[in-house]
Amino acid sequence: MDDEARVVDADADAIERSKEAALRPETLEEFVGQRVVREQLGLVLSAAVGRGTPPDHVLLSGPPGLGKTTLAMIIAAELGTTLRVTSGPAIQHAGDLAAILSSLDEGDVLFLDEIHRLARPAEEMLYLAMEDFRVDVVVGKGPGATSIPLSLPPFTVVGATTRAGLLPAPLRDRFGFTGHLDFYEDDELRAIVVRSASKLGLSIAHDAAHEIASRSRGTPRIANRLLRRVRDWAEVHGSGRGDMEAAQAALDVYEVDERGLDRLDRAVLKALCLRFAGGPVGLSTLAVTVGEETETVETVAEPFLVREGLMSRTPRGRIATADAWHHLGLTPPAEAVAGDSGGRLFD
Repeated sequence: MDDEARVVDADADAIERSKEAALRPETLEEFVGQRVVREQLGLVLSAAVGRGTPPDHVLLSGPPGLGKTTLAMIIAAELGTTLRVTSGPAIQHAGDLAAILSSLDEGDVLFLDEIHRLARPAEEMLYLAMEDFRVDVVVGKGPGATSIPLSLPPFTVVGATTRAGLLPAPLRDRFGFTGHLDFYEDDELRAIVVRSASKLGLSIAHDAAHEIASRSRGTPRIANRLLRRVRDWAEVHGSGRGDMEAAQAALDVYEVDERGLDRLDRAVLKALCLRFAGGPVGLSTLAVTVGEETETVETVAEPFLVREGLMSRTPRGRIATADAWHHLGLTPPAEAVAGDSGGRLFD
């Protein structure tokens, strides 16, 4: 199974990002959720605007699909400056970064997505640029190489990462503000669904918006994607409105159940419960059983199942919780519920 095709995948390709553009909020006031980060960031930006200087560099961390790119765009909009967008994987050499930095104007915002994937030479150049607003351009090779300092106008780096632990301390320390984005509550996602439906020209019922939100795994990107699928169903098979019938029918078509699990998630749980009596079972064995690559199960399905309390990881392997059995409509073995020496855990 191609994990990019999953309707509940929190990542997005270039095509989907272009579709998301029309749904993004443009100001902090319009941004729903992340109250603490929003208030802290608003204070930082307001103070910088009042002083007439660029704000501190900003680092945004958290799982994909929660709004890091949107916040970067909002920062530039609130400051009234230009946003330059690139990513860590796109910068393979220090020269690539030097070309981008040298083209910045005063006050510009440079958004570095997946900043933890910067090449080491570019990373070291970024240290100097962020702290002293200059870069050293090396001309020539070998003993005759010459370093020419190039001054840069003051600018703001907004870095985004899904793996903050991979950032080296010297880079992390150069960010004056760090905000961590958490998963959203259902009420926040419902507000996002209602707002996005309005932008899409879709009339949506309150209960339908809540249904979509409750199956969106705490992620706005997934909520917006599910909303677009509901719109498709409503236009093709329904009344053209986003009512409860359209929401439930569309989500059934795409195999997203009431807790946001899709086919792969349920396949993993069924394998755990039915083939291995709840576990423990090794990751590679589990992946072979569901016909997927080990990396797919570990990085795509497992994080959400663990977060939902449907699976646990132990030194002996993966195990299904009692909640997993109940979600599948199964009864846990009596000895497993009581707890035994097999290492299975059921709450």
